Amino acid sequence: MAKRGPVGRFARRWLLHPVQGAFIFAMFYTCRAIPLTWASALGSLLFRTFGPLLRADKVARMNLKRCYPEMSQAEIDTIVRGVWDNLGRGAGEWGQVDLIPTTGPRSRVEIVGEEHLLNAIEGGGPFIVFSAHMANWEIGSLVPAHRGAPLVNIYRFAAIPIMDHLFRKIRLRFCRELIAKGRDNPRRIFEALKAGRPLGLLVDQKLNEGMAIPFFGRDAMTPTAPADLALRFKCPLIPARIERLPNVRFRITAYPPMELPDTGDRKEDVRMLLTRINAMIEEWVRERPEQWFWVHRRWPKE
Repeated sequence: MAKRGPVGRFARRWLLHPVQGAFIFAMFYTCRAIPLTWASALGSLLFRTFGPLLRADKVARMNLKRCYPEMSQAEIDTIVRGVWDNLGRGAGEWGQVDLIPTTGPRSRVEIVGEEHLLNAIEGGGPFIVFSAHMANWEIGSLVPAHRGAPLVNIYRFAAIPIMDHLFRKIRLRFCRELIAKGRDNPRRIFEALKAGRPLGLLVDQKLNEGMAIPFFGRDAMTPTAPADLALRFKCPLIPARIERLPNVRFRITAYPPMELPDTGDRKEDVRMLLTRINAMIEEWVRERPEQWFWVHRRWPKE
């Protein structure tokens, strides 16, 4: 891909980003001011209207065709519409995601396997919760926070400054710490776990580094952090599946901590654990394909 010249960078930074930022700012506070169900529906409407016009729509369709070669065009169309609906709802809900109740009679979150999460919290030591970009994935951090264990989360800087500011502002209301991806990222993660803080990871996006692990039958570069850190600290590694239910409700399933292999070969242990992680996430996606983040290039170009 050709690099942007100085004129393109200038236009993007001083013309495009301010316009995008103004729209995001207005939408954020609009969605925070109106009822949650309205905000979710508004986000869905916008994304279902404009999402199909974006390059990401073609990426989603290409991914689906490669993962489901037997799927008809009509079936792909239905899933992609569902993808834009889900992403739009998540964007609309983002404005007040920190206010979504996960406990008590007003809770919007059904929790399956809560005892696995509570056992890890009561253990007093570090633990790792991993999930995927499914449904409204912020629920995966919100639930532990409401049970006294806010997670340390890893995040990627947003290119648009106001979006990055709002992202941090909201997430820091229910996350203990946000560690931006960068050179000092491994050190800060290690320090957090060493201090006994729980860590939250989303492990289903493309990386340039990592380990090539099968996902939908094709190798995908997979972050080694969840496996490597769990093996290093001998701490619970808890899968957390998030599903969107009707009427802006959600289900989170906390699974028992994964069994950590111990073959005497650390690299092979990591590979074995990552293979099981990717297989589990693939199963979640196959059951709810319209709720996964198909719009990114998860696999290397073929």
